[in-house]
Amino acid sequence: MKINGRNLKRRLYGLAMLPKQLSRVRHFRGHGVHSPFVYRLVRQAFMKRKLLTNDPRLYEALRQLGVGSRRATQLQNLYTVCSYQNFLINRLDASCDLCLLTESIDDKRTRAMVVDAVQHHTTVALLSPYAGRERATLCHQLIEEHTCTSVDHRGYVLLFTHENLPKQHYRL
Repeated sequence: MKINGRNLKRRLYGLAMLPKQLSRVRHFRGHGVHSPFVYRLVRQAFMKRKLLTNDPRLYEALRQLGVGSRRATQLQNLYTVCSYQNFLINRLDASCDLCLLTESIDDKRTRAMVVDAVQHHTTVALLSPYAGRERATLCHQLIEEHTCTSVDHRGYVLLFTHENLPKQHYRL
C-alpha cells in the first residue's frame, strides 16, 4: 500500500495539537500544583463529575446561561468546597461570596467590578475568557493586575481575593 501525502496528512492530524496538550500535561490530576489551596480545588472540585451538594442553585443558574454541564458542575463544586454562602451573576454586593461575570457586560464595567470585588474580598469567576480577542486580552490584563491567586480553567478564570493566598497564576 502506497502512502501518499493525503493519507499521511490524515494520519498525522493529531500531532498539530500535541504542543498545546503537552503544555497542560504537567497539571494533570493536580501534579505540578504547589499550592495546597489550589491542589484541594483540583482534587475536590474540578475532578469530580457529580455534584457534591444537594442544593444545585448555582448549577441550575449556570445551565440557564448556557454554560455546559461539566463547567457548571465544576463551579457548583467549587462553591461547595470553598463553603460560599451566596453568589451573584453580573452583579456585585458586599455580602456576595462568588461573583460570576459573563461576556455580556462590557470591558469597563467588568474591570470596575473586579476592582470592587477585591475590596469586598469576593471571588470572581470570569466566564468564557476566550470568547473573543478583546475578552481574552481583558482577562489576561486582569490576571496580570490581580494581587492574589488566579486559576485559568479554559472555560472560566477564577480570581481569588483571600489575604493569605500569594500572587500566583495556575493554568489548568
